[in-house]
Amino acid sequence: MTDFNRSTLPDTVRSNGATPNPWWANAVVYQVYPRSFQDTNGDGIGDLKGITSRLDYLADLGVDVVWLSPVYKSPQDDNGYDISDYQDIDPLFGTLEDMDELLAEAHRRGLKIVMDLVVNHTSDEHAWFQASRDKDDPHADWYWWRPARPGHEPGTPGAEPNQWGSYFGGSAWQYDPKRGEYYLHQFSRKQPDLNWENPEVRKAVYRMMNWWMDRGIDGFRMDVITLISKHLDSHGRLPGEVGSELSEGEMGEEGYTDASPFCSDGPRLDEFLAEMRREVFEGREGYMNVGEAPGITPDRNEFITDPDHRELDMLFLFDHVGIDQEGSKWNTVPFEVRNLRARLAAQQEAVKDAGWASLFFCNHDQPRVVSRWGNDTDRESRELSAKAFGMLLHMHRGTPYIYEGEELGMTNAHFTTLEQYRDLESINAYRQRVEEAKCQSAESMMAALALIGRDNARTPMQWDASRYAGFTAPDAATEPWIGVNPNHVEINAVEEFDDPGSVYGFYKKLIAMRHNNATIATGEWNLVAADSEQVYSFTRTSGDDTILVVVNLTDRTAQVPAEVAQLLEDGVGESQVLLSTYDAVHSVKSVARGELARWEGVVIQL
Repeated sequence: MTDFNRSTLPDTVRSNGATPNPWWANAVVYQVYPRSFQDTNGDGIGDLKGITSRLDYLADLGVDVVWLSPVYKSPQDDNGYDISDYQDIDPLFGTLEDMDELLAEAHRRGLKIVMDLVVNHTSDEHAWFQASRDKDDPHADWYWWRPARPGHEPGTPGAEPNQWGSYFGGSAWQYDPKRGEYYLHQFSRKQPDLNWENPEVRKAVYRMMNWWMDRGIDGFRMDVITLISKHLDSHGRLPGEVGSELSEGEMGEEGYTDASPFCSDGPRLDEFLAEMRREVFEGREGYMNVGEAPGITPDRNEFITDPDHRELDMLFLFDHVGIDQEGSKWNTVPFEVRNLRARLAAQQEAVKDAGWASLFFCNHDQPRVVSRWGNDTDRESRELSAKAFGMLLHMHRGTPYIYEGEELGMTNAHFTTLEQYRDLESINAYRQRVEEAKCQSAESMMAALALIGRDNARTPMQWDASRYAGFTAPDAATEPWIGVNPNHVEINAVEEFDDPGSVYGFYKKLIAMRHNNATIATGEWNLVAADSEQVYSFTRTSGDDTILVVVNLTDRTAQVPAEVAQLLEDGVGESQVLLSTYDAVHSVKSVARGELARWEGVVIQL
C-alpha cells in the first residue's frame, strides 16, 4: 500500500530475520496527537476531519504510516488514554464515519493508519469496570480488586492492599465504596488495570482488536503493553499483600513503594503476546504492531521482536530517554553524548541477528529533542541541532518515528506557571513532590516540567504564522485547549515547506534515503569511536557498501575522532557526502581540517 514511495527490499537483504522482508523494514512512521494536530470545527480541540485535511502534507513529507494517539470514547482524564468505549469515537474527535473517511483517504494516498491501543487499563467509566463493581457480576474478576488490609478501616490511609505508588502520584490503589474493595491503577485513579490473568478479559480484547482490523486499520501501537502481566506469588497474591511470599521493596522518597519491578515484563507476558498474535494477526497481511515497553531491556526486545517467536514486530524502549534523569524522572541531570551512545548502541547490538528496533526521540510523552538535548535559543542553533539529532536517529538501523512538528524543529512550550500545564502527570507530580512529600523545591520542579514535561510535545501543531498557528481559525470562538507556542510565527510549516534548507526539507531527505538505500534501511550497524565526548559515529554496511555517519552533538567545535579519521585517510570528495547538516562543501572542508563545527553531522559514502 505504501510502495508508491518506497523501494522494495530484496530478500538478499536481511531485516528482522523474516522472509520475505516485512513491508515496514524501510518505512517511516509519523505520530499524530489528534487533540493538537488540526481543529476544523472551532472548539479548540483537533479532530479526525482535521487529520484528513492534512494527509497531503504527510504524503509530501514521504512518511508511510500515520499512528494516531487514542480517539476512542473517553472521559479524557488522561487525554484519551482512559478509554470508556473501544468501539466508538469520542465526539471531541468526530464519528466512526469520520474515521472511515480518514482510512479511505489515507489508503488512497498510500498511507497506512495505526491506532493507539490501551489495554493494560480502561477508564473507570467503561462498562466492564462498572459491572465489575458488583462482586456477583460475571465481570467481577476483570480488574485487580483487593480487600482492605486486616485491622484497618477500608478507605483510610494504610488500609491499601500494599504500598505501591501510582506513576501519576499518590497510591496505586483506590477504594470503591460500592464494592467495598480497592482496585489497582498504575496510572490515574480513573485508569483501573485490567486483569489479564482472566481469559475472558483477553478474549474480549481480541474481539475488539479484530473488529478494528476488519474495519480497515493497519495495526496497533500498544500503550504500556509490557505491564499486562503482574508478578504473583504461588497463591496469586501481589507483592506486599498480607501473607504474600513476595516483598514489595523499599519505600521511596514520595512515601510509596515502586510497582514497576513487579508489573513490567511479567512472567506471562510472552504467552499473552503470542496469544494475541494468533487471535488477531495471524492470516492477515500488511499490518504492523508495535508495543510501548516500559521495563524491557534490549535483550528482551530481541526475543519479543524475533519473528520466530511470533509476538510483536517492534517495541519502544525507554532506557535512552532516561539518560538525563537520576532517581526520579523529575530530578534532571545534564545531557552527555556518551550516555546516549551507550544506550542506543546496546539497542542496536541486541537486534543485530534477529528482531528489530524502533527509533525515536520524541513522542506525546517526551519533550521536544531540540530543546531537551539541542539548542533552541536562536534560529541557527535550533535548525542545526534539530538536523543533527534527526540525522543521528534516522541513520540507525530500525524503523524511525517522527512526532508531529519534529520535522519542523518545534520546541518545548517554555511554560512558566503551573496553570499553563494541562497534563495530569505533571500537575499531580508537582502536588505530590512539592506540596505533599516536600522532596523537591518548587523552583527545581518547575524547571523539570519546562525541560521534560509531557505538555511540551502537546502544544498545537504550527502550520502557519496566524493567531493560533493555523491549528484553528484565527477568529475561532474557542481558544486552543492548550497554549500555542509564541514561536510559531518563525517556526511553522508554511515557512519551511518550500525551503530545501529547512528542517522540514532535511527530514524529507532523511525519509527518502531510508526508502531508497537498503544499507541505511537494514545494513549492519557498527559503532566507531566509542569514547568521544562530543561525536557519535558509526558505520552502516551491506555487502561491499559502507556508509559512515559522524555527528557532533554539542554546541562547540569537536575534533574528528582518530578512529573516524583513519577511515577517511584517503580524503572525502563532495560526491561522497550523502547528507550534511550544513552542506557538502562545508563538511568536506571540516573533514580535511580534522574538526566538525557545532552540530555538524555528515553521512559519507566510503
